[in-house]
Amino acid sequence: MKAKLYIIAALIVTALTAFAQTNNKDQRTRWMNEVRNQKYEFIIKETDMTKEQQEDFLPIYKEMEKAIFTANQEARALELKVSNQTRTSEAEYAAAALMLARVKQREGDIEMEYYQKFERILSKKQLFQLKRAENKFTQYMLSHHRRSGSSK
Repeated sequence: MKAKLYIIAALIVTALTAFAQTNNKDQRTRWMNEVRNQKYEFIIKETDMTKEQQEDFLPIYKEMEKAIFTANQEARALELKVSNQTRTSEAEYAAAALMLARVKQREGDIEMEYYQKFERILSKKQLFQLKRAENKFTQYMLSHHRRSGSSK
């Protein structure tokens, strides 16, 4: 009888843990979407885009963000793989270190590729304001995070 109770308790704990993890993942996904939308609104406002520009710009900008995310995700996966190996060769360390060093270069290449696409949509002033807006938004988010973290 006690064994059945332990099994039931273990199943309940497992189910609750799985539910909590799913809920946390859903919460994180919702939060990330909210932040992204705030960023898009901020960029649109800071660059003073017309409705037509917004319609042309946002899908391309989202595509760029996805490409940058994928490049970083691939580098992170290799980093984790090498970090979690019990025996890693010098060649594996070298390949991982090189990939991690090149990820920033890859980000720059992606940005330059999309800069050319943005040139067809935005004015030169707006292109300048775009980079400033991205930096300002990042600074805002970092300072907001520091403030909320220091109040705990």
